[in-house]
Amino acid sequence: MKTIILTGGGTAGHVTPNLALIPYLKKEGWDIKYIGSENGIERSLIEKEGIPYYSISTGKLRRYMSKENFKDIFRVVKGIGEAKELIKKLKPDVVFSKGGFVAVPVVLGAKANGVSVICHESDITPGLANKIAAPFAKKICTTFPETVKYIKGGKGINTGTPIRDMLFEGNREKGLELCGFNNEKPVIMMMGGSLGSVKINNVLRKDLDRLLEKFQIVHICGKGNFELSLMGKKGYMQFEYVSEELPHIFAAADMVISRAGSNSISEFLALKKPSLLIPLSAKASRGDQILNAESFKKQGFSLVLNEEDMNEESLISSVNELFEKKDELIKNMSQSHLSKGTEEVMKVIRSQIK
Repeated sequence: MKTIILTGGGTAGHVTPNLALIPYLKKEGWDIKYIGSENGIERSLIEKEGIPYYSISTGKLRRYMSKENFKDIFRVVKGIGEAKELIKKLKPDVVFSKGGFVAVPVVLGAKANGVSVICHESDITPGLANKIAAPFAKKICTTFPETVKYIKGGKGINTGTPIRDMLFEGNREKGLELCGFNNEKPVIMMMGGSLGSVKINNVLRKDLDRLLEKFQIVHICGKGNFELSLMGKKGYMQFEYVSEELPHIFAAADMVISRAGSNSISEFLALKKPSLLIPLSAKASRGDQILNAESFKKQGFSLVLNEEDMNEESLISSVNELFEKKDELIKNMSQSHLSKGTEEVMKVIRSQIK
């Protein structure tokens, strides 16, 4: 039986692509193991899938000077030793790393055991963990075509991002029912309601009456952002958070307004959902969302409204433009191999089997 070790953690974005691969790996008869941190978010997510989970010591990787760096260096060194012994014991055919600080010791441990490593980079410019891991990897899969030029040695391959199968299992009628909507008007799904999206929430609500003349809106507004005064408003439904309902709401949505996190926009691409992307400004991030959004605009998948330009008028104008161009955007997404990220990554994994 072929054995694969998956790794990645620190944030859900470093775990969900691995979760997307698991059903495909199981179907092909792989023996799947996971190496992560002791208390990271990845542990609970992976254990729910019934995958054997092994924890190692980890330390956060920082680009800036901190006294914590010295402590974490020792944790990383310890983690490398632990990963090396685990991989020697588990004897995998390949290691797939989604990144995050926990992945570095696993990649180095695999290299020490002569095991092929495949990495995946979500953002256009590689993160610190993948920069460290890159020299030890055989292949580095990328979400965006622009990323390949940052990867040395011909290792980069543009695959797109693995997407969870559950997102394709939604039912439009059930989604409409969950929201109290009908088929008379198109549905806009506004998502990305973390603290960073409060600005979008506020502008959307100021524009609400005008938007509801033409559209129905399901608003995933984020924890603590529920607006009681808008409860029961016809054509508008708000949720702080959705989980099991998400596939059905996606199925009901004709268009999406969102931030531009790489995993989220990869889901829009796979589901063929035209989107208006409003990336986090460079003041609030390292600028990766701006690059993500511009890439999707260039490829003809999305429209972009920069946060600095967002107001009541520009949002209305952008939404109307999105509606007018939605068929063109859907056609472009349908023709892209990047909409099949899971299959493309699986091809790379199979290519490393001796």
